[in-house]
Amino acid sequence: MAIIEAPTPVATTLQYDVKDLSLAAEGRRRIEWAGASMPVLALIREEFKKTQPLKGVRVAACLHVTTETANLMLALKDGGADIALCASNPLSTQDETAAALVAEYGISTFAINGIDSEGYYRHLQAALDHKPNFTMDDGCDLVTLLHTKRQDALADVIAGTEETTTGVIRLRAMAKDGVLRYPVVAVNDALTKHMFDNRYGTGQSTLDGVIRCTNALIAGSRFVVLGYGWCGRGLAMRARGMGAEVIVTEIDPTKALEAVMDGYRVLPMEEAAKVGDIFVTLTGNKSVIRKEHFEVMKHGALVANSGHFNVEIDIPALESLATSRRTPRQFVEEFTLQDGRTIRLLGEGRLINLTAAEGHPASVMDMSFANQALAAEYLMAEYKNLPKDVFPVPENLDKRVAKLKLAAMKVDIDTLTPEQEAYLSGWSEGT
Repeated sequence: MAIIEAPTPVATTLQYDVKDLSLAAEGRRRIEWAGASMPVLALIREEFKKTQPLKGVRVAACLHVTTETANLMLALKDGGADIALCASNPLSTQDETAAALVAEYGISTFAINGIDSEGYYRHLQAALDHKPNFTMDDGCDLVTLLHTKRQDALADVIAGTEETTTGVIRLRAMAKDGVLRYPVVAVNDALTKHMFDNRYGTGQSTLDGVIRCTNALIAGSRFVVLGYGWCGRGLAMRARGMGAEVIVTEIDPTKALEAVMDGYRVLPMEEAAKVGDIFVTLTGNKSVIRKEHFEVMKHGALVANSGHFNVEIDIPALESLATSRRTPRQFVEEFTLQDGRTIRLLGEGRLINLTAAEGHPASVMDMSFANQALAAEYLMAEYKNLPKDVFPVPENLDKRVAKLKLAAMKVDIDTLTPEQEAYLSGWSEGT
């Protein structure tokens, strides 16, 4: 890879592929509304205006095109970045936000809600046509394409970030195989990201998506959470808070034990499939709900996914079992099986919190995207000193985000006295 001493600015013309530019005014109002709940990112944006840490850096960003993402893009632009943004999921784009990014803020954006697979990858290609120096990915689709079919665009890429668990898993596999061509910071692994975004953001927004598209009563239901990582923990907590009997499925004995200790019933999926009313996958793996599970589910079972990719549900298997299908409500596809049972797939098996709802609240994305912005600043300063591997967000940046968030919430905490600092750093003082 050719490492450049400093990103070389190129003259770019605003390019885009969005649904309807006439939606831009509405999009701007919504972006401003979200920005009011993102005080940490706003502080970083003001700092970036002065310091210009990304001056002349061409950024290819593949993220959910939402109002929160828009505020991140504005912070990067104010820091000097030249951005091309595309969507990281065919159903997560807010079309009015995409329109506003182009018409109101002058950011090249390639995103249309509901676009087919061919169009989705065409948009990724367009972002890479920007000849990026820096990638900002959510799910690793952009980086995978860059390392396979678009190696012509690798020469100028010096660093990148990854937003989500699934993408980090893929990147670590690339690094292990020795094919990753530049350093990447795993923003997902920052404590102020996964402990809050994954737990409180996913917990609330997933239920929001399920309820919006079904109007189902959560109280009294048997709610099956597949996977007890941070996202699963958050969803289980919120479903129980709304009165559900929560059942957890897991493959990791430690996480399964934690779920038991947290008061949940833990079952293998073959047993949970027989008793559940609502199923939500959050594992990052494929075919977590399979043919044998559909075959024993209750009549009217609701099936959704809140992991990054829709492969968590074996949709072809469900289609093979169905004798007919219909769409009784928006974002609900009802499959009738040979014995007359119906199974209802929500949001095409894609991220239910973004397909049928608005994704995480802005106040929690404030921390995630503050980490993204600070990680980009860090990488542009340090990329020459880093090997081609996956790295965590530096602890000092993570703690900085936490401190800024506490200050925005007007929460004070204690500080160590000199005596306490000496005690914690020493070894000679005993009982």
